Amino acid sequence: MGNSPIRTVSEGVHVIASDDTWIEGRAIQQLEITARLAGMHTVVGMPDLHPGRGYPVGAAFFSVGHLYPALVGNDIGCGMALWQTRLPVRQPADKLEKQLGSIDGPLGEDWQEAVADAGFSHTGHERALGTIGGGNHFAELQRLDTCHDSDALARHGINAEQLQLLVHSGSRGLGESILRRHVDRFGHAGLVDGSAEAEDYLGQHDEALRFAVCNRQLIARRMLARWKTGGHLLVDVSHNLVSRHRHGEREGWLHRKGATPAQGTLLAIPGSRGDYTYLVEPVPNAASLESLAHGAGRKWVRSDCKDRLRKRYTVEQLQRPRLGGRVICDDRELIYEEAPEAYKPVDSIIRDLVDAGLIRLVARLTPVLTYKTRARCCE
Repeated sequence: MGNSPIRTVSEGVHVIASDDTWIEGRAIQQLEITARLAGMHTVVGMPDLHPGRGYPVGAAFFSVGHLYPALVGNDIGCGMALWQTRLPVRQPADKLEKQLGSIDGPLGEDWQEAVADAGFSHTGHERALGTIGGGNHFAELQRLDTCHDSDALARHGINAEQLQLLVHSGSRGLGESILRRHVDRFGHAGLVDGSAEAEDYLGQHDEALRFAVCNRQLIARRMLARWKTGGHLLVDVSHNLVSRHRHGEREGWLHRKGATPAQGTLLAIPGSRGDYTYLVEPVPNAASLESLAHGAGRKWVRSDCKDRLRKRYTVEQLQRPRLGGRVICDDRELIYEEAPEAYKPVDSIIRDLVDAGLIRLVARLTPVLTYKTRARCCE
């Protein structure tokens, strides 16, 4: 397809990546294996594509007649919420860190009304509401670094004199329990469209989506309350989900696993905790299954990170990344697993999406204060 980064790997298998964007061979293999599932019509890997547990992460999958809970994975509804805060950009990071303290524990009694209003008291996971979780989840205060489109910046209500808050989290243990019940009963087999089993899963899936959105909202509100300030939601988009979709002349199911829906007018695509976040306007395109990268994408598996990095960086150095700012992460294993070097550079991901005509750049944000966890683990 000329210089276009939208490349066909095999029949029904496509990857959005230039020749300069590194993608592990095992991720392509997983993409091709997924394309052979019953009813699978088209699969598209994003530039942040990387191997997952059996199925690739950073991809969209369109099937007809079957839907696959295993392609959505265990963190149903995981996504990004971007808030405009009222915190001035010159607010000292050390003061913000001190005011924030820990948000690892359950919400206190003063939040019980908010939890009750959310209506999730029957899930058994409501104590996790308002908490970030582990892995690559985070909440990050950011400031405007580069404006690419001042008109769009104003149109979306982004104030360059105030900090933005990006929250990345999901449905916590609820999504895991839903997938586990399904796998225990059906393995990794797909569900026939319209069957009782499919309708049962979809009902649980939709509740987990609502749970994840509520969780991100409570995390943001909890943090803003600690800083004694306010803010408002700009956008919230999930990137682990399945939904009905029309692709060409076919009606079916669009699964996204670490792929952001190209919908609405504004999206946030973050790098690692030591890299930039880009604000973009999506340009829907059937060739990408109307999906985009959800971030930078892993370059190294978690188990390799500490051995690769501990001779080069101390924990204290990783808590002060190259772009400035601070990282709150008292888990010594996690801070190595989530180091910037473990991820692809987000600039390359954004370049591929721009070259493919899938996004328009609005702004670039740089991290000020990143929260992972205050919980310490053993040495």
